[in-house]
Amino acid sequence: MSVKNKVEYNFISQKPGMQLIKKGSPEMKELNGLLGIPALKSQIMDVPVTDKLDALSMGRFAMQPSEDFEFEYTFLEIKIVISGKIIVRDDQGVKYVAEPGDVYIFTPTTTVVFDGESDGEAVYVGHRFPEPAFM
Repeated sequence: MSVKNKVEYNFISQKPGMQLIKKGSPEMKELNGLLGIPALKSQIMDVPVTDKLDALSMGRFAMQPSEDFEFEYTFLEIKIVISGKIIVRDDQGVKYVAEPGDVYIFTPTTTVVFDGESDGEAVYVGHRFPEPAFM
């Protein structure tokens, strides 16, 4: 990565102590424009947690009934559904329906399809730096 393209992260884990991130802060980003799927109703927000040893990010993800979309996980991510349902199909077409309290674990390299009938919200932790477009 060249110096002019270097992303500056504001890590939330900069000193010992505790922090509370209130719902709605930071603001979630609409995925329709970022993924080029105009009818998609889905939002995401990444937060850089730490740069110690290996990158770690956390965030919120929400999806309303709209369009299917494909996503490739090139990193480990754990997604915990906190409301509604989030439906994901694997590369074999197997459909998984997760409801509050259910946990998805995506390992690298995995391509999945988030089903457009999803109507839920999740929190997640990813073993990666945050995606700048999602911050």
